[in-house]
Amino acid sequence: MRWRDLAELVRLPAALTVPGDTLVGAAAAGWPSRGRTAALPLASAALYWAGMALNDWSDRELDAVERPDRPIPSGRVRPDEALGVAAALTGVGLACAAVAGRRPLAVGTALAAAVWTYDLVAKPTAAGPVVMASTRFLDVLMGAGGRRAALGPATALGVHTLAVTAVSRGEVHGTTVGTARTAAATTVGVGAAAALGALVGARGGTGPAVATSVAGPGLAASYVAAVLPAQLDVVRAPDAGNARRATGVGIRGMVPLQAALLAGQGAVGAALGLMTVVPLARAGAKVVSPT
Repeated sequence: MRWRDLAELVRLPAALTVPGDTLVGAAAAGWPSRGRTAALPLASAALYWAGMALNDWSDRELDAVERPDRPIPSGRVRPDEALGVAAALTGVGLACAAVAGRRPLAVGTALAAAVWTYDLVAKPTAAGPVVMASTRFLDVLMGAGGRRAALGPATALGVHTLAVTAVSRGEVHGTTVGTARTAAATTVGVGAAAALGALVGARGGTGPAVATSVAGPGLAASYVAAVLPAQLDVVRAPDAGNARRATGVGIRGMVPLQAALLAGQGAVGAALGLMTVVPLARAGAKVVSPT
């Protein structure tokens, strides 16, 4: 297995969209793991890559018909290699979570279980988008060590993921106008909630109030501006190509949403730093497809 094949198997650059989850959770909970929080973005990335490898292992027979260019059906990666990569990366992810403490490890274990459940059981069922949304929800809570203070931002990222996953089901055969409209409405709602949360946080004295009240809504607007146009394209023409593009944009749109939620917690510097990931994720998507 060549490095390029491994990169395609795990959707290597797409993992840039997940480290912000645990940072959002940690900020919401007051950075409970302190310096050990640095291990949690690594845990997120490893578990994300594990899920991608497991996804292709689970879909290997379907991909042989619908996506024969993927690493397994094309013969570039053996099924047992993909399964081994998924298992190994799951172990790495849990080990990184353990560095941050017992509570992050407990949530990380639930996250790993959700990842494997989605790929092996739930994906083709009606529950698939909900289970996928739960992985982002739990990823945020992992950063918070399961503390309830992070439930709001965890829900925001989970709801966004639910909408993106629903659209992604049309990447091969197209989706429906109703699904696309729901996703677009969700993006507007999540963006508005993130902006409002930042304004409320600034009023309540969370962090530097002026910076929070400006950066939070501004980053929320950038999230909507990044994600909504592609979803509206799907509303106008719900074909497979538009659904695939909206899915990729929706995955990358996680980053400005995470940044908006971070700014809403007063972590404006971290939010602006996270936004440097956006051009990297966009460039990476041109080399390795995130879907």
